This record gives sequence, C-alpha cells and structure tokens, in this order.
Amino acid sequence: MLKSIKTAEVILSALPYIQKFRDEVFVIKYGGAAQIDESLKNDFARDVVLLQLVGIKVVIVHGGGKKINSFLDKLHIQSEFVDGLRVTDKDAMEVVEMTLSGLVNKEITSLLNKHGARAIGISGKDDNMLRAKSLDGGKYGFVGDITSVNDRVINSALAGDLIPVIAPIAVGDEYETYNINADLCASAIASKLKAKKVIFLSDIKGVLGSDGELISKLNKNSISELKASGVISGGMIPKIDACLECVESGVEAAHIIDGRVKHSLLLELFTDEGIGSVIR
Repeated sequence: MLKSIKTAEVILSALPYIQKFRDEVFVIKYGGAAQIDESLKNDFARDVVLLQLVGIKVVIVHGGGKKINSFLDKLHIQSEFVDGLRVTDKDAMEVVEMTLSGLVNKEITSLLNKHGARAIGISGKDDNMLRAKSLDGGKYGFVGDITSVNDRVINSALAGDLIPVIAPIAVGDEYETYNINADLCASAIASKLKAKKVIFLSDIKGVLGSDGELISKLNKNSISELKASGVISGGMIPKIDACLECVESGVEAAHIIDGRVKHSLLLELFTDEGIGSVIR
C-alpha cells in the first residue's frame, strides 16, 4: 500500500507540468546512446508516447553519426571533423542521405509506432521544408547552413496528431543536397515553430564547468565566458550555438540532457530539479 501511495504521489507531482505544457510544441533532438542502446531506445519511445498522450505536440529531429561512420568505413570513404562538424564530400553525402533519410529515419518512426504513437518519417527535402546554402563557402563540403524553414508539413502532421520525425537533410537553390548538423536543424525548426522547448539528448550530463560539475542554468553571458576560457569547445560549440539561436528567436528554453539516463526526458520535464543544463 505504501508503495502504491508513493507511486500516486510521484504521478501527482508531475500534474502542474502537464497542465502547463499541454498543447505546447516541444522539439526533441534525438541522438547519441539513446539512439543506439536497445533499452534506451525503447525508454525514449515510451517517454515520447507519454508526452503525446498528455497533450504535448512533439517534433523529433534525429542524428545518426555512428551509423554514418559505420557505413563510411565499410565503403572506405574518408571522413573528418572540423569544429565539431563533419566534412562531407559528394560520395559521403550519398551515404549520409541514405543512412539518415532511409535507415535511421524509418527505424525511429517504426519504433514510435510500435509503442503506440502515430509517427511519420520525413526529411528536410519533403515539400522543400529545409532550404540551405553551403556553410562557410564550402569549407565543410556539402554541409549546409539553413536559410529557411517551411513548416507546412510539420504543422499538418501536428494537426493530425502525428509526430513528425525529421532527417536533417536540406536542399539548395539548385536542388543540391546538404547535410545539416542535427543540433542546428532542431534549433532552426524550434525557432520557426516558436516551440515552448527544444531538448537535446546527448551523451553528456549537460554543460560541465572547469571543475567537472554540471552547470544547471546558463545564459548568453555565461556561455561567452565559458567559450573564452575553453570550457565549451569542440562538438559542444554547435550544440550551444543551437541553444542560443533558439532562445534568441523566441523559444522559452533549450535543454541539454543525458540521454544515457533512463527516462531522461521525463526527469527533465516533469521534476523540479531536472537533470541537465537549461539555457534561457
């Protein structure tokens, strides 16, 4: 009986958040171990189903770096990273698109459907959702910088109680294909939708200070200081830049959370303490 009462209390503690977030749009960037480990994949899917059932409108943008690396290695195609971004030549771009828009996108969509959600897999090419130009004049090959987001397909899906699962692939002015960093893609979509929150699932606890401790709250000034001191560097830079872009465009908060923790989404969104870093 005591265990049952405790369970009821835990459920009730989430009620204020459920009331607050109902009918709001949450954009979730899904990647890292949560996208690879079978147990975490199923936990993520159940969490998303619960978010949808309590009235939150969920949009998922996914990465797929580990799968891409695996296929590039099998095909003996060289790949390198500069400033946390993958340099993508024409041969690599074909592999990236096949992996993200084909294999990974449909795996995630199928997983969500299996657990009771209604999900639809699409890429930034559909209905010209994501338009892009070459990033930094081609420094990164076919890596693109998003120039516009067309939200018609996304809003149509949400209106039909569907969860759009989006592969970060975009088209250029000449209909060339661009690989988009998934963090920046999630940021651009969240900004366009004026989402309540954007949540980045990663393989780290959040933003860590020089002492290795989690920094739970950040803003533009504190981020500038952490960059200048080298605490924020490498692959964390595009993730933090994506967070700043969101909050400066009207998104209420950007969260970086540890996707290796079971039910990390629920712990971050429906508890007072949370588990990650929040940028406002």
